[in-house]
Amino acid sequence: MLKLWKKSLAGQFIVAMLVALLVSQAIGYILASGDRIRDLRASEETEFRRAASALAAALDSASPDIAKRVTAASGNAYTRFWIADAPEPQPGAVCVLPGTAGSNPPGAFPEKPVTDCTESSYIDGNGLGLAVPSGTRWLNGIYYKRISSGSLQRQSIISFVLFALVLAVGGTIFARRIVRPLTALSDAADRLGRGEQHSPLPETGPEDLRKTAAAFNRMQDRLHRFVSDRTQMLAAIGHDLRTPLTTLRLRAEYIKDPALQDRIIATIEEMQTMVDATLAFAKGEATAGETRTVDLNALVDSLCEDMAAVYPGIEFTEGERLDFRCRPENLRRALRNLIENAMRYGNAARVSLAVSDAEVLISVADDGPGIPANQLEAVFSPFVRLEDSRNRQTGGVGLGLSIARAIAHQHGGDIRLVNRNPGLCAILALPREHLASLAA
Repeated sequence: MLKLWKKSLAGQFIVAMLVALLVSQAIGYILASGDRIRDLRASEETEFRRAASALAAALDSASPDIAKRVTAASGNAYTRFWIADAPEPQPGAVCVLPGTAGSNPPGAFPEKPVTDCTESSYIDGNGLGLAVPSGTRWLNGIYYKRISSGSLQRQSIISFVLFALVLAVGGTIFARRIVRPLTALSDAADRLGRGEQHSPLPETGPEDLRKTAAAFNRMQDRLHRFVSDRTQMLAAIGHDLRTPLTTLRLRAEYIKDPALQDRIIATIEEMQTMVDATLAFAKGEATAGETRTVDLNALVDSLCEDMAAVYPGIEFTEGERLDFRCRPENLRRALRNLIENAMRYGNAARVSLAVSDAEVLISVADDGPGIPANQLEAVFSPFVRLEDSRNRQTGGVGLGLSIARAIAHQHGGDIRLVNRNPGLCAILALPREHLASLAA
């Protein structure tokens, strides 16, 4: 229940309304129950007195036998009438109901002196006794009935259930109107965070929600303009840099010393490689590609199979089917960088998949020397390498891990490096919430 409370805004809204309804019903019941019981007692007392007066008038001249039969027939489960020569009960006497073997409960009719010669009565919270003159005789009557709050409780429960049902239905409809645009906003923000293009949110509903949707649309437009402007600027810089690099390459051809010429040409080519890699990274190639659902196990398997032709030491532990929403081309690029690093510096790459409570983990383990603990985060910075040489035999320009982590971030995940002593394990962690299905 606590998880549902934390998870659902609509559920919290409905529960809060039901609790408010329950409290208000309880307060109303406490305030109204006493007044209703008093009103019922007053109404029944008035009806009893009216019936006694009418019966006394009707029996004014009736014979004793007829009066006895009429009074006996006039009683019910709560009322008894009888004719006597004097008012009964007298003060201090016990009220005996005709036709019963016992008496009323002790204290049912408290002792009170008779102050009215034409009508005497004894009453408490649940009963009433009176005597009304009928000709030369007295019509005596006793009424006794306990009025409980049970009927009020049943009415209150029925009323609460009906109100709760109406409130729950209406609250659900209203809560969905609030939650629906918030859900759309959450989905759009998640897509934007992963670099996907999302159509503008509809600016409808209450004013607060309209302002929120409008603010998100403005933010999305600004981010897209910023990325587009940066890409155009970097493309222009890259184009401008290629021209002097080409000029330097042509001039290097005229150098007489072959050793010097080779070193200069190698430096120019390294600069060209760095420019191309930097442009590829900055232009956002890591965030391009269509998002769709693929079998993650099959994707990694096919990548390892393709790379095994160049790196025979790659091993993949095949697992269960994992339908995952991602950008497959970008994810393959990130994994390719991790596997290439493992093969280049660790002479092995053992790839496996696992699913934890919150993440989908793709691990790439090698048998290399590992990385010093104080350098585990530094290697993700662009152009950072743990060895000084920069040649095509030992690697690129130090952007592989930067690009891989950028891709992981665009999917809402991260890359962690863990020393195995010996060896290093690179873990690509992706959020489990993007997992469409987990086959048994």
